[in-house]
Amino acid sequence: MVFITDHFLLDSEAARRLYHEYAEEQPIFDYHCHLPAKEIAENRRFANLFEIWLEGDHYKWRAMRANGEAERFCTGSAPPYEKFMAWARTVPYTLRNPLYHWTHLELERYFEIDALLDQATAQATWKEANRRLLEPDCTAHGILKKFDVRVVCTTDDPTDSLQYHQQIAASGLPTRVFPAFRPDRALKTEDPEAFNEWTDKLSAAANVDVSQLADFLDALEKRHDCFHQQGCRLSDHGLDYCPTDSCTPAEAESIFAKVRAGKNVTAEETAKFASFLMLFFGRLDAKKGWTKQLHLGAGRSLNTRMLKKAGRDTGFDSIGDWRQMAPLAKYLDRLDQDQSLPKIIVYNLNPADNYLMATLMGNFPEEGVPGKLQFGSGWWFLDQKEGIEWQLNALSHCGLLSRFVGMTTDSRSFMSYPRHEYFRRVLCNLLGSEMERGQLPHDWALIGTLVKNVSYGNASAYFELPSVASRPEPSAVGVPDR
Repeated sequence: MVFITDHFLLDSEAARRLYHEYAEEQPIFDYHCHLPAKEIAENRRFANLFEIWLEGDHYKWRAMRANGEAERFCTGSAPPYEKFMAWARTVPYTLRNPLYHWTHLELERYFEIDALLDQATAQATWKEANRRLLEPDCTAHGILKKFDVRVVCTTDDPTDSLQYHQQIAASGLPTRVFPAFRPDRALKTEDPEAFNEWTDKLSAAANVDVSQLADFLDALEKRHDCFHQQGCRLSDHGLDYCPTDSCTPAEAESIFAKVRAGKNVTAEETAKFASFLMLFFGRLDAKKGWTKQLHLGAGRSLNTRMLKKAGRDTGFDSIGDWRQMAPLAKYLDRLDQDQSLPKIIVYNLNPADNYLMATLMGNFPEEGVPGKLQFGSGWWFLDQKEGIEWQLNALSHCGLLSRFVGMTTDSRSFMSYPRHEYFRRVLCNLLGSEMERGQLPHDWALIGTLVKNVSYGNASAYFELPSVASRPEPSAVGVPDR
């Protein structure tokens, strides 16, 4: 029996009609992901199923560890086929975990493999997937074309030269690929050695001798300008919570000087400096018409032993329980008072805060800008069926679902594009079920338009990205000559 059928996750006739007539053929606008720009620029071809599917996937590593598999099959040195076999052994134990759905949806959509993955089917799956990976539609460019991905926004450090984005822009790739500005390391004053190493890289990238706070801010703004020239219109911050401690310019200068001299700062000073910079970044984004993204609430790298052994972003993270409302409201209000509030998408990781976030986003509207502040899609631990439904329900009940910019992959893998299909099926099932119960009208144009807009149209209208024709020549951006 085939598992991934045309009716997968669609429990009613109304849900099926909404999906197949209004959602299925919509393009993809992937406005936040972690795809490596280098792999897009070089049109990477993947040597085997491990490279495209398991390499760097901490979601799968967590499941494998929970199933008792050795670390050598996750972040260790085991051969690719052995790592794949460890994953195949794990898959039957992932029932009701979203990985079970994603695994079989991805195998079907990329390789037309409909067998359930386990030890018995693993060898045939490996062989057939590797055969298909030799075909043109399984390179980086081929995948973007196959899934009709119109826009990709990667996630990039301010010190990045953007050389690969320049190569992509000059390549004629139909998918428009832009960087997004992620200055998290500018806030990390708790580790003076790491902060100064990064600041020296920033200094070189911006061609600014950074000795004082004013130099630091100047260098950041210059890199912000370079990103803008390359088509960037989004920034992103990964935060426990939004820092909003009071910090005068004089205090920020003192803290910066202390860290630049290699001295340790207090936790209070770290919070103050981060708060100062977040206002600075908010004003930069507003000035240029960018959208700011805030990813809030992840408890990261909680296993010290494995942090030392495997490093960050390897699957030892959890949902955090910081208080979010007061600091975030203060941040938004401060920027709003200064008339420097950009468009903002807030991604919440703790479902206990969903209604808090959904209501908070409605407090700072702007005439003529539908959905200026967005309660972002479920992410990380919440980009599964139930988490998606929770986010959609909170947004629907407290805001305007019709103005929602929809799903994004937030992934490092080229195998993640079926997550847009997964989201659309959940959305259509939710709406279709309510149509069947008489809670929404049987007005196909009305509900179908909502589905089309949330799937693609709203994102396309919301983000003010430049056209391909207006992109700069490769020599116009990047690391200046010293």
